[in-house]
Amino acid sequence: MSFFPAKDPAPGDAFACDALAQLIVPRTSDIGGLAVRRALPSARRRMVGPFVFLDEMGPAEFKAGEGLDVRPHPHIGLATVTYLFEGEIFHRDSLGTAQAIRPGAVNWMSAGSGIAHSERTAPDHRHGHEPLHGLQCWVALPAADEESAPAFMHHDADALPIEVAEGKTVRIVAGTLFGRTSPLKTASDTLFADVMLEAGAKLPLDAAAEERAVYLVSGEVDIAGDRFAAGRLLVFRPGDRITVTATMAARLAILGGAAMDGPRYIWWNFVSSRKDRIEAAKADWKAGRFATVPGESEVIPLPE
Repeated sequence: MSFFPAKDPAPGDAFACDALAQLIVPRTSDIGGLAVRRALPSARRRMVGPFVFLDEMGPAEFKAGEGLDVRPHPHIGLATVTYLFEGEIFHRDSLGTAQAIRPGAVNWMSAGSGIAHSERTAPDHRHGHEPLHGLQCWVALPAADEESAPAFMHHDADALPIEVAEGKTVRIVAGTLFGRTSPLKTASDTLFADVMLEAGAKLPLDAAAEERAVYLVSGEVDIAGDRFAAGRLLVFRPGDRITVTATMAARLAILGGAAMDGPRYIWWNFVSSRKDRIEAAKADWKAGRFATVPGESEVIPLPE
């Protein structure tokens, strides 16, 4: 998805839990009738593991004839990760990929040296009452892979491992959790999981991942006596074993992995370890040197 202008996330309320490094409250923007909450990047936290960008889209319900319409736009130096709770998005890219994504599945597009893509609601899903709710993340590529060939991966919901036990249902989208490993191939150590908890259920999180965070989508959780409501990104300190307890039915995303090999610069839809590479990408998009998306005639112009 294109990096639209939005207000920066804000620091959260004070908390007593020593396990938390940051509590981030996303700022909400309305983009064409779609509420979007941005949790990363923030002034206080630029990355969690390789994750440099985290948006929650919706929940929303489109009127008849309406839907998501993100025109073709470029990316470099990152992988986009799209995961839905409700609805459907149709992805097209300059590799010729045409792929619908539905709840529980994952679209992973590695931009590498450069790719363009669009994200839309398909015509047969514009009859009204079409829901949309999900997460879109960007994962920075290691410096050695920033100029790799672009690629696209899709895994259906039934291809991703699920752990069901003691009131929790955990779908492992990327990485390894509870002894289960996702088939998704990532360029660096990456953890991403969708978790549903019944009231009273406990979710233990060990310190295997170097950097870890939880984004609370719905419900409320307790961590060491502090309670946290939906719409919060909880970034944990490294090395501590954490237990998250649902005080009511809750849904959350676990994200993290190995710390990045240095800082990343973000400008619009471009991510790189080098400022000059971003300047080159800006010039390439403006001059029309990116590959085009088949079946698309419009693009999002370079911001001025």
